[in-house]
Amino acid sequence: MIVLGIETSCDETSIGIIQDNKIIVNEIYSQKIHSEFGGVVPEIASRAHLKKIVPLLNEALKNASITLEDIDLIAATAGPGLIGALIVGYCFGNGLSLSLNIPFVPVNHIDGHIYSVFLENEELSFPYIALLVSGGNTSLFLVEDYYKVRELGNTLDDAAGEAFDKVGKLLGLSYPAGAIIERLAKDGNHDFVNFPIAELSGKYDFSFSGLKTAVLRYIQKNFPNGLAEETKKNIAASFQKAVIEALVRKTILAVKEFGVNNVAVVGGVASNRTLQAKLLELLPSTSKLFVPAPQLCTDNGAMIAYAGLKSYQTEHYLLNKITQPFPN
Repeated sequence: MIVLGIETSCDETSIGIIQDNKIIVNEIYSQKIHSEFGGVVPEIASRAHLKKIVPLLNEALKNASITLEDIDLIAATAGPGLIGALIVGYCFGNGLSLSLNIPFVPVNHIDGHIYSVFLENEELSFPYIALLVSGGNTSLFLVEDYYKVRELGNTLDDAAGEAFDKVGKLLGLSYPAGAIIERLAKDGNHDFVNFPIAELSGKYDFSFSGLKTAVLRYIQKNFPNGLAEETKKNIAASFQKAVIEALVRKTILAVKEFGVNNVAVVGGVASNRTLQAKLLELLPSTSKLFVPAPQLCTDNGAMIAYAGLKSYQTEHYLLNKITQPFPN
């Protein structure tokens, strides 16, 4: 089957086309304007999706050397995400499916990330532990099969990616800050500050709001007149160490408890090479680590197409509670 995937949950407009589990094209348009505001502005994001979605579809079809008549199935993100942004992609995909008289499958954005790793890793098999780390989500899952997923833990407040961006703002960095913090941390002292790691009653849950506040208070107390470049590097390294330790500690705990050898790290923060290296260092020798390519870690249409295809093949979409990006 040739599947068209549409992703508009936040500030990336993306059209992905896959065939038989292989990516044909994966066009992604990132709305860089949000860097001027230090974060995503929902209204601006929605309007940008409206302007870009048709030209991006045409570009994807051209690069794939196909026409709309070649499409067998359409999938679109139905949530979670920014409601105005979601409505653009969902309604566009649903309307397109009606005009072409082909099936339409709503996809949970999180499912897209969880299964994105299969697009480049045919050797990955079930079951596996999936660590989802992004700007909007930080969760740990036991994935036993397609759409047979057990959530082990979730963030109780900020997602890890959100914490990176907010700490980046404290350090005077531009948005998004994750890659910049990682770059600064390479030349910094990760033992410069012993930032806290939250101890929670839920052994697989995460919390990063306290860490974010600890960075704020440390800067206010010790550097009221501003930060030197070397100090920024040291704080970035210390902060990143605390985030990664929390993520790695709980992932390894899940691997050992459930006796699972395969581990997948997905979502935007999965591109962090320091996180990948720490997992490779500390995971049991029998474990295998799978990480999508950077383009598949960010929000993208190919992962939505793949999750939609599997939902259609397993008929999960017939039972899926997420049918549209509106409150029930």
